Amino acid sequence: MRLGDLEFIVLTDGTVRLDGGAMFGVVPKPLWEKKSAADERNRILLAMNCLLIRAGGKTILVETGAGEKWDAKGRDIYAISEKPGLPRELAKHGVKPEQVDIVVNTHLHFDHCGGNTLLVNGKARPQFPNAKYYVQKPDFEHAVAPSERDRASFIPANYLPIKEAGQWELLEGEKEIAPGVTLIPVPGHTHAMQCVKMTGGGKTAFFLADLVPMTAHLPLAWVMGFDLFPLTTVENRKKWLPEIVRNEWLALFAHDPVVKAAYLREADGRWEAEPVKVD
Repeated sequence: MRLGDLEFIVLTDGTVRLDGGAMFGVVPKPLWEKKSAADERNRILLAMNCLLIRAGGKTILVETGAGEKWDAKGRDIYAISEKPGLPRELAKHGVKPEQVDIVVNTHLHFDHCGGNTLLVNGKARPQFPNAKYYVQKPDFEHAVAPSERDRASFIPANYLPIKEAGQWELLEGEKEIAPGVTLIPVPGHTHAMQCVKMTGGGKTAFFLADLVPMTAHLPLAWVMGFDLFPLTTVENRKKWLPEIVRNEWLALFAHDPVVKAAYLREADGRWEAEPVKVD
């Protein structure tokens, strides 16, 4: 999709399954399972959607999915699928790993940054050797020393090799990383998760990351049990969703396996999604 001189495509690193109760927090299962069916292990299906952006002569990748460094136990727990897989998705669009200039991680949970690295002779190495990797500094600091509550969401092999290679750019606030591409801290899910705003040609698209993971999460109070600061998430939803509706921005979803992008409409005090095809 083109936004003036900026172009973006929604790619996917495949799918993962996470516990439905954790994905919907305090929302009772009889309500959320109407929108997202659970399997026999109470897991719901999530896509790992990523963005390929070309702007200002830069090739930018937003999110890298879960990656390919999984053993059989982990693959079974999370039902991780590598098909089509991010490297193959990039290749379909003529992008080699060494051609990526910037990698953006909205935060460092494993399903958003696992493809940052790959195994070379059993050791994790940066998958995009010429790229600067961007994340907010408070999120990096928490990932290095996570709490007991959320330690399982972090895998050091996804981000410490980037530090060893000197490829991290740790941000402390909003930053335009290329013409029309701005990273905006939106805390709640983590200390400083960042969303991605793309603007060009009089149009705007907004990658919601885990502020609203899927269209099923559009009800204001339907926040994840994974959120470190759920009330902050609610406040940021009250800030950003009306702006997306009012200005007719295109909303992009990180985890929806069916609706990757949609225009949001307000009806009777609720937000509804009008799907748009973007790939």
